[in-house]
Amino acid sequence: MRTIFLADAHLVAPADRNYLLLLQFLRELEGNTETLFIMGDLFDFWLGFPSNPLCQYDDVLAALHTLVQSGCRLVYLEGNHDFHLGATFRERLGAEIHTGPTVITLQGRRLFLCHGDQINHRDLGYRLLRSILHNRLAAALVTIIPTAVALYVRSRLQRASRAGYQAKRKRWDYREIIRSFSRTVRAQGCDGLVTGHFHLAFCEQLDGTPFTILSLGDWMEQFTYGEITAGSLSLKTYPAPGAQ
Repeated sequence: MRTIFLADAHLVAPADRNYLLLLQFLRELEGNTETLFIMGDLFDFWLGFPSNPLCQYDDVLAALHTLVQSGCRLVYLEGNHDFHLGATFRERLGAEIHTGPTVITLQGRRLFLCHGDQINHRDLGYRLLRSILHNRLAAALVTIIPTAVALYVRSRLQRASRAGYQAKRKRWDYREIIRSFSRTVRAQGCDGLVTGHFHLAFCEQLDGTPFTILSLGDWMEQFTYGEITAGSLSLKTYPAPGAQ
């Protein structure tokens, strides 16, 4: 049985290539996957509105439901584009939801799992924004504010996020930031880090004692994901090279 890690699909519209490939991938996981870890930002925007107005995601939710019905455990780590997931994921899909990083033992490996948006401690502006959007008041407002207002806020945040991402990539060396964070995680007794958020696809051993860094890339252009087999973390591409 497979254990899969997937992050940063940033799904927008059902006709998009990454949306269609994700549906295909989820179907292929049915019946052979023990756990699917969604490591944040599966959607370009998701809040758990009671009325669930984001109907463009219905096909993905249906595919996830079928996957869960096939016996797959679904674990969702909230990202910076999808949080306050709401009843759709807790009740309909029975997902195990983590609002922040978590440490879990898989196949004998003690892994630190996170979306990754909190790794860069120097990004003070984002850390402030995150504290506002992820607090209990914001979660309560989701249940009462008009959907149109929330969608307007979404569009503003999306534009700011896209404009800021390229500037931040020029300012900071994300790969080295991940490596530095990994050393901190290793000191806490973990022997692996799995992260999304940075859209960097690499799997490498940290210097010194055995420690694996798995940075998941994205499901927007790279179509990369992670897998653990017999205790070994690896980075995969979909479809696999040579596949039809």
